[in-house]
Amino acid sequence: MASKFTELAIDCADPRGLARFWCSVLDYEVLEEENEGDDAVVVTIGSPRVPEGKNRPGPVPPTLTFARVPEGKTIKNRLHIDVNPTDREQDEEVRRLLDLGARYADVGQTGDESWTTLADPEGNEFCVLAGRHP
Repeated sequence: MASKFTELAIDCADPRGLARFWCSVLDYEVLEEENEGDDAVVVTIGSPRVPEGKNRPGPVPPTLTFARVPEGKTIKNRLHIDVNPTDREQDEEVRRLLDLGARYADVGQTGDESWTTLADPEGNEFCVLAGRHP
Protein backbone atom coordinates (compact mmCIF):
# COMPACT_ATOMS: atom_id res chain seq x y z
CA MET A 1 0.00 0.00 0.00
CA ALA A 2 1.15 3.55 -0.74
CA SER A 3 1.06 6.58 1.51
CA LYS A 4 -1.82 9.07 1.45
CA PHE A 5 -1.36 12.84 1.35
CA THR A 6 -3.10 13.92 4.55
CA GLU A 7 -1.45 17.11 5.77
CA LEU A 8 0.51 20.10 4.51
CA ALA A 9 2.65 21.89 7.12
CA ILE A 10 3.25 25.61 6.61
CA ASP A 11 5.74 27.67 8.62
CA CYS A 12 4.53 31.17 9.47
CA ALA A 13 4.71 34.08 11.89
CA ASP A 14 1.01 34.14 12.83
CA PRO A 15 -0.58 30.67 12.82
CA ARG A 16 -3.99 31.88 13.99
CA GLY A 17 -4.16 34.68 11.40
CA LEU A 18 -2.99 32.52 8.51
CA ALA A 19 -5.39 29.75 9.58
CA ARG A 20 -8.28 32.25 9.48
CA PHE A 21 -7.31 33.30 5.96
CA TRP A 22 -7.09 29.73 4.64
CA CYS A 23 -10.31 28.70 6.45
CA SER A 24 -12.05 31.46 4.49
CA VAL A 25 -10.38 30.44 1.22
CA LEU A 26 -11.16 26.72 1.52
CA ASP A 27 -14.30 26.75 3.70
CA TYR A 28 -12.32 24.81 6.32
CA GLU A 29 -12.55 25.09 10.10
CA VAL A 30 -10.01 25.00 12.92
CA LEU A 31 -9.61 21.40 14.07
CA GLU A 32 -6.90 21.86 16.68
CA GLU A 33 -4.87 24.64 18.25
CA GLU A 34 -1.78 24.39 20.43
CA ASN A 35 -1.14 27.50 22.48
CA GLU A 36 1.71 28.97 24.47
CA GLY A 37 -0.01 31.43 26.78
CA ASP A 38 -2.33 33.51 24.58
CA ASP A 39 -0.29 32.83 21.43
CA ALA A 40 -1.10 30.04 19.01
CA VAL A 41 2.02 28.10 18.08
CA VAL A 42 0.35 25.45 15.90
CA VAL A 43 -3.10 25.60 14.29
CA THR A 44 -4.54 22.77 12.20
CA ILE A 45 -7.48 23.34 9.85
CA GLY A 46 -9.50 20.92 7.76
CA SER A 47 -12.74 20.22 5.97
CA PRO A 48 -15.77 20.13 8.27
CA ARG A 49 -17.73 18.07 5.76
CA VAL A 50 -15.51 15.03 5.31
CA PRO A 51 -14.95 12.74 8.29
CA GLU A 52 -11.46 11.35 8.47
CA GLY A 53 -10.73 7.80 9.42
CA LYS A 54 -8.79 4.74 8.54
CA ASN A 55 -11.90 2.94 7.30
CA ARG A 56 -13.22 5.80 5.17
CA PRO A 57 -13.12 4.91 1.46
CA GLY A 58 -11.93 7.43 -1.08
CA PRO A 59 -9.74 10.50 -0.78
CA VAL A 60 -9.63 12.58 2.37
CA PRO A 61 -8.97 16.31 1.85
CA PRO A 62 -5.63 17.18 3.45
CA THR A 63 -5.46 19.29 6.57
CA LEU A 64 -3.23 22.37 6.71
CA THR A 65 -1.08 22.91 9.78
CA PHE A 66 0.37 26.35 10.48
CA ALA A 67 3.37 26.38 12.81
CA ARG A 68 4.94 29.52 14.22
CA VAL A 69 8.62 29.93 13.38
CA PRO A 70 10.94 32.87 14.13
CA GLU A 71 12.28 33.38 10.60
CA GLY A 72 10.34 35.03 7.79
CA LYS A 73 9.80 33.84 4.23
CA THR A 74 12.68 34.90 1.97
CA ILE A 75 12.31 33.17 -1.41
CA LYS A 76 9.67 31.78 -3.76
CA ASN A 77 7.95 28.64 -2.51
CA ARG A 78 9.09 25.41 -4.11
CA LEU A 79 5.74 23.86 -3.22
CA HIS A 80 2.46 25.70 -3.44
CA ILE A 81 -1.29 25.21 -3.25
CA ASP A 82 -3.57 25.44 -6.30
CA VAL A 83 -7.20 26.31 -5.62
CA ASN A 84 -10.08 25.78 -8.00
CA PRO A 85 -13.26 27.86 -7.67
CA THR A 86 -16.31 25.61 -7.50
CA ASP A 87 -19.20 28.08 -7.43
CA ARG A 88 -17.93 31.13 -9.35
CA GLU A 89 -15.64 32.08 -12.18
CA GLN A 90 -11.91 32.58 -11.71
CA ASP A 91 -11.99 36.40 -11.81
CA GLU A 92 -14.73 36.50 -9.17
CA GLU A 93 -12.76 34.14 -6.94
CA VAL A 94 -9.57 36.19 -7.37
CA ARG A 95 -11.49 39.32 -6.26
CA ARG A 96 -12.86 37.44 -3.23
CA LEU A 97 -9.39 36.25 -2.23
CA LEU A 98 -7.90 39.73 -2.66
CA ASP A 99 -10.65 41.04 -0.36
CA LEU A 100 -9.64 38.38 2.20
CA GLY A 101 -6.04 39.64 2.23
CA ALA A 102 -4.31 37.91 -0.67
CA ARG A 103 -2.24 39.94 -3.12
CA TYR A 104 -0.94 39.41 -6.63
CA ALA A 105 2.43 37.65 -6.80
CA ASP A 106 5.01 37.73 -9.57
CA VAL A 107 6.89 34.45 -9.88
CA GLY A 108 7.96 34.93 -13.49
CA GLN A 109 4.65 34.51 -15.29
CA THR A 110 4.57 35.30 -19.00
CA GLY A 111 0.99 36.58 -19.03
CA ASP A 112 -0.25 33.65 -21.11
CA GLU A 113 -1.06 31.45 -18.09
CA SER A 114 -4.60 30.25 -17.50
CA TRP A 115 -4.10 30.62 -13.74
CA THR A 116 -3.64 33.65 -11.51
CA THR A 117 -0.80 33.67 -9.00
CA LEU A 118 -1.52 35.22 -5.62
CA ALA A 119 0.22 35.28 -2.24
CA ASP A 120 -1.45 34.78 1.13
CA PRO A 121 -1.02 37.40 3.90
CA GLU A 122 2.44 36.01 4.78
CA GLY A 123 3.67 35.89 1.18
CA ASN A 124 3.15 32.20 0.38
CA GLU A 125 2.35 31.90 -3.31
CA PHE A 126 -0.68 29.97 -4.54
CA CYS A 127 -2.54 29.73 -7.84
CA VAL A 128 -6.20 30.19 -8.68
CA LEU A 129 -7.01 27.89 -11.58
CA ALA A 130 -9.40 28.79 -14.38
CA GLY A 131 -11.49 25.60 -14.51
CA ARG A 132 -14.34 24.97 -12.11
CA HIS A 133 -14.52 21.54 -10.54
CA PRO A 134 -16.96 20.43 -7.82
